[in-house]
Amino acid sequence: MRQTVELVSNQGTTADQEMDTSPLAIRGLTVTYGEKPAVFSVDMTVEPGKMTAIIGPNGAGKSTLLKAALGIVPPVSGRVQVFGRPLEAMRARIAYVPQRASIDWDFPTRVIDVVMMGLYRELGLLGRIRGHHRTVARDCLDRVGMGDFADRQIGQLSGGQQQRVFLARALAQDADLYLLDEPFAGVDAATEKAIITVLKSLRAAGKSVVVVHHDLATVADYFDNVFLINTRKVAEGPVAEAFTPETLQAAYGGRLATAQIDQLAVVQG
Repeated sequence: MRQTVELVSNQGTTADQEMDTSPLAIRGLTVTYGEKPAVFSVDMTVEPGKMTAIIGPNGAGKSTLLKAALGIVPPVSGRVQVFGRPLEAMRARIAYVPQRASIDWDFPTRVIDVVMMGLYRELGLLGRIRGHHRTVARDCLDRVGMGDFADRQIGQLSGGQQQRVFLARALAQDADLYLLDEPFAGVDAATEKAIITVLKSLRAAGKSVVVVHHDLATVADYFDNVFLINTRKVAEGPVAEAFTPETLQAAYGGRLATAQIDQLAVVQG
């Protein structure tokens, strides 16, 4: 009996240590829409300095998990820690890029102004915009290949260009943890390449990146770690270990053809 108690105690200590060191640690998170659980009792631990993909079928709770972790949607239960502290104390270290479809693109504002919104913690609500702030914003636009569009109205841009602008806004925050909700959805190949190049540069700088992702064919090329979800957690870990035909079948079931799963296994190998 004593040996069992010690084992449980050690497991608890390890879990606590992970929460204290992880850029994003989620424990027992449950979110419901009406009476139906969208996310049920999910644990997730993001490794520092890695790129992590959240994947799963449509309706699996991928975006809900990210939004609940940010406090955008209220959880029924669970806790979230960012770099070992409560979310509210660490928001300045987080940058979030929402789904493009959730944004009102008719709002009359220029590209440069959107990017400078990423500096609001430095500026404050009534802070004076100085030359330094404009320089930072333009540098961020240059990093995503949008420097020539600084004075355009945001609504005049293509979908891929708009996505790059919102990534530039996130870069302006100079965060330590970047959370992106389907940044590659509906964009052209050039934009996808530009985005993944920026994300890999963030990883190279020691930042942590978490991406809700839908293209299984690029998971092995783009990401270090993967988190599979279908309302509940299915698997979590390095791509080579957690992104397997078995875990994909468990997450997608009949929604993903066996031939697709076998093909992905070949690509990964």
